[in-house]
This record gives sequence, structure tokens and C-alpha cells, in this order.
Amino acid sequence: MSELQDIPDKPLRKGYTTGACATACVKAALWSLVTQQEITETQVQLPIGEIATFRVQLNKLTQKEATYSTIKDAGDDPDVTHNAEIMATVSLNDTGDILFKRGKGVGLVTLPGLEIPVGEPAINPVPRDMMRIVCKKIVSDHYLEKHGVTITISVKNGEELAKRTLNSRLGILHGISILGTTGIVTPFSAASYIASIQQGIDVAVANGMTELLINSGARSEKMLRSIFPSISEVSCIHYGNWIQETFEKIHQSPQITKVSMGIMLGKAAKLAQGRTNTHSGKTTWDKDFIYQLAISAGYPEEIANKVLALNMAGRLREIFTFTAQENFYQKLIQECHYHCQKIAPNVTIAMYLINNDGTHISYTI
Repeated sequence: MSELQDIPDKPLRKGYTTGACATACVKAALWSLVTQQEITETQVQLPIGEIATFRVQLNKLTQKEATYSTIKDAGDDPDVTHNAEIMATVSLNDTGDILFKRGKGVGLVTLPGLEIPVGEPAINPVPRDMMRIVCKKIVSDHYLEKHGVTITISVKNGEELAKRTLNSRLGILHGISILGTTGIVTPFSAASYIASIQQGIDVAVANGMTELLINSGARSEKMLRSIFPSISEVSCIHYGNWIQETFEKIHQSPQITKVSMGIMLGKAAKLAQGRTNTHSGKTTWDKDFIYQLAISAGYPEEIANKVLALNMAGRLREIFTFTAQENFYQKLIQECHYHCQKIAPNVTIAMYLINNDGTHISYTI
């Protein structure tokens, strides 16, 4: 997962999940298979009750199977699967069941801890339910209830797209996941990011990890992993801006006994005041609070006053030299530690304030 992007200051267009797109392809393919006719669009009822229309393309139609594809539209969300080609191949079987198979570009679950068992294609429960519903309706409408349906989902270039996600860390290999709980992609929604945090912690716990290394993103993780070169990748979690939700999940996971947290100066300036959602669109750093923090750390007025003239928290380094001996940073990281420990009181938390050049200041209780 890449570093977080700023939210554009404009009305944002919603899109559709990979699960909704795959369901549209399944519906089109099964209908074409049983009628031996071609269609160019189909409608799907989303889990939130809305009806969505999808343009679909026939790729193959025989007496035994049919394949349709659609291009995923994620709206204005910076989703790695935007414009990805989602494809479904369906055939009837004699089991009476809906069977899911992994096509090229769809991930394979290899670690416990996810909602899908090890060895299964990474097609999440809600998309599976959506596909079951459309299949059962079509076989019923055409008096084919004794038959089941075999569904194979594929994603063009899915293995390459997966390299830009955290799938491999979750034990999902060889492709992307087919996701979605509502069918709708809300641009820059916190829900998907928070879900990935929770999944990551679940996978760590399921694989016997008792210690986590948490960071805001890939850059800070790289810096912190240099301090902990032996820590497993499964133990590494990106909290992004959602510190509150991350520590709530940790608190709900008693197997986790220790957390090492890396945090950059800009986020630390917000967290020190108790702002546990650090997104720039939600919170800004409070210069008056930081000024008071400097005073409480023992700095004279003429030094603390310089804080009030800064336009960015990152420029605090111009006033306070970035070293462990600087009382200001010790006070700052102590406050950050307090707010995190309050959310997860039963966990030992070691905190590392990280500079842009990779140096760090540690605070361990």
C-alpha cells in the first residue's frame, strides 16, 4: 500500500467494488449460458439495496461455459484496481452447489486469520453471497435447480496490481482480492483502510505473533524495520491516519503483548494533543498546544514563541535539534504514548519518533 494521498477539494464520484463487478460478470455469463444469447449490460442489486447497471462484454460462449468481463470503475477513489478488467467464467455442475475457483490474477489465501479459509480463492464472503444469489435466481428461473454453478473469477494483470497492495503480507498470493461489503466504492473512504488494519492484526494473531510493529506507511516502516531487522513482515501493520482504530483492535486482541510504534513528526504533533485521526483533512496541528508543550518541557518564552511562527509541524526541527537529548521531543513522544496507552492499557508500547532522514528518538516505558 502506498503512502496516503490528500483528498481532492471537489465533489467526488463513487464507483463499484471488485465484488460488484465480478457479480455482474457472473450474472451475464450464466444468463448467456442457459439462454445461449449475448447481452451487453446487466443489472445487479448491491448489498445496500441499490440497483447498479454494468456494461459487460462476451468473451466466450459455448454449450458448456460462458465468459464475460467488465472494466471496474472505482470513481474518484485512488484504487489500484480502477480500470482493471474483471472476468467471470461459469459452467453448470451436478453437485447442486455454487463452487468458486481462482482464475489468473485472483489471490490465493495461504495464511490463517482471514474470513476465507486457507487454500481458497481470495473472494470475500459478501461478494460470494452476491454471486450465489444471482446464480440461484437464474437456475430457478430456467428450471435448472438440480444443477450447481462453477464460478471462476479472473483479473487481467491482477498479480501485478497485487504488488501495490498489502495482500502478500496478509498471506494472499498471486493476485488481488475480490472485495466489497456494500458494492460501492466511496472515494477516500476510511472503511477499506481500517478493514485492512483489522485484517492485518487478525492474520498476525492467527500466525502466533505476540508483537506488532506499526507505522503510518511504507516509508516510516522501512525506517523502523532497520531497528527491528528480524521482525516478521506479518507483524507489520500500517495504521495510516487511524491510530484510534488500530489501538482499539490491538486492545481487542489479548494475544498481542507488545507494540513498537513509529510516527513521523507531523502526526506526532497531532497525536500528542489526543487527536487519534491524524488525516490532514480532519485535523491540523495546534501551535498553541505545541507552544505550551515546549513551556512545560522547560524552554524559555523566547524559544517557545518561535513555534507560533511556524507553518508546518515538520519545521519544529528548525527550533529543536532532533536528538534524544532534546527535552521537547521527549515530552512530545511521552504525550503520544499516553494517548495510545489509554486506548490499549494492557499492551507494552514502545514509541519511536522518526525523522525524514531515518534517525529516530525512542520512548520506552
